[in-house]
Amino acid sequence: MQGRAQIDQALRGASDAGQIPGAAAIAATGKDIIYEGAVGKRDLGTKADMTLDSVFWIASMTKAITAAGAMQLVEQGRLSLDEPIGKLLPDLAAPQVLEGFDADGNAKLRAATRPITLRHLLTHTAGFCYDMWNGDMVTYLEKTGTPGITSCQNAALKTPIMTDPGTRWEYGTNIDFVGKAVEAASGQRLGEYLRANLFQPLGMTDTAFKITDAMRQRLVGMHARGPDGSLQPIPFELEQTPEFEMGGGGLYGTAADYIKFTQMILNRGSGNGHQVLKPETVATMGQNHIGDLSMGKMTSAVAFATNDVDLYPGIVKKWGLSFMINTATTPEGRSAGSLAWAGLANTYFWIDPVRDITGVILMQVLPFADPQCLSAFAAFEAGVYAGLDVKDAA
Repeated sequence: MQGRAQIDQALRGASDAGQIPGAAAIAATGKDIIYEGAVGKRDLGTKADMTLDSVFWIASMTKAITAAGAMQLVEQGRLSLDEPIGKLLPDLAAPQVLEGFDADGNAKLRAATRPITLRHLLTHTAGFCYDMWNGDMVTYLEKTGTPGITSCQNAALKTPIMTDPGTRWEYGTNIDFVGKAVEAASGQRLGEYLRANLFQPLGMTDTAFKITDAMRQRLVGMHARGPDGSLQPIPFELEQTPEFEMGGGGLYGTAADYIKFTQMILNRGSGNGHQVLKPETVATMGQNHIGDLSMGKMTSAVAFATNDVDLYPGIVKKWGLSFMINTATTPEGRSAGSLAWAGLANTYFWIDPVRDITGVILMQVLPFADPQCLSAFAAFEAGVYAGLDVKDAA
C-alpha cells in the first residue's frame, strides 16, 4: 500500500516526539487488511512496547456494538424502534426534564411532553446528557449525590433528561439504556448477549467488559496530558464487578477485534462467515435518523475528562443508529455519508461505504479530543486515503 510509509512515518514521529505515548492502527477494505501498525509504548510507566494485540479501553466505541446488538433484537421483533421504551424499562416510563435550580439549589423538574423511544436513545435525542459536557448535570450530580456513569452503579442512571425527547441532539448516557433494553428483551446480561451474538460469530476473542487474565497481560496504561503538554501515566480502570455493564462505554478490546466489527458493517452485516445483521438493517443504521437536527459542538464542563469537541466544524453532522455521519467529504478524504465515532481515551474509527474502507486507531490519553491524538488520527486516515488514491489511479 502506497500510503504505508506515510502512515508509519507520521505515527512513529508522533510517538518519538512524545506527542502520543503509543498507538495501534489498522485499516481494511471489506475483504482485506491493508494497513496495520503499532508504535510507541503501551505504558510510559513500564516502558512496555505497544503491540498490535494490545488491549485498550475503547469507551464509547462500545456504543456502535451495543446498537448492533439492539438492532438484532429489532429484526426479531423483540425490540421496537418507536414504541415507548418505558414499557420495557420502567425507569424510563415517566421521564423528568431538568429546568434549572431554585434559589435553594434544588433541581426544578417537569414531566416530559412525550415518551422516550429506542430510536431516541440510539440517536442521542432522548434528552440524556453526560455531565462532562453539561454543567447543569455536574451541579445535579453534586446536589443529589448521584454517582457518575463510569461508576457502573444503577443509581448513576437515575438522572433527569435535559430536553424533551426528539427535540435536540445531545450526547449522553442514552446507549447505557439501550444496553438495559437488550438485557430486558434477551433475558441475558449484556456481555453474555454480545459475546454469543456478535463477538463469537465475528471472531472478536479479545473484547469484553471484564478484563481477562490474558487481556490484562497486554493492557495499555492510561495517560493524562498535563497543562505543559507532557504525558504522565495515571491509574485508571473501570469497575470489574459492575452493577450494570455499560453499553455506552464499558468494553475493552483490540484494534484487530474492532476492525472485524467495522468490516461487518462495510459488508452489510456479514463477517467471519456469519450474517449477524440483515443488509437492510445495516443500511438503516447508516442513515440520518435525526431529520433536521444536527450534532452540535460539545463544550467541556469537566476539563480533565475532555476538551471541547467540534469535529469537522465546517461540515454538518447527522446521526444514525448509532454513528456520526459526515454530510460532506472530510479534509482527510472520508466520503460524505461515512460513519464514525470515538472513545473518551482518544480511540477512533470510521467506516466509508463509498470507498469500501474502514480504519481504527487506538490510544490511551485523557482528556478526549486531544489535539496531538487528533493529529495522529488525521495523519493515519489521510495516509490510508493517499494509498487508495494511488491504487485507483494505477
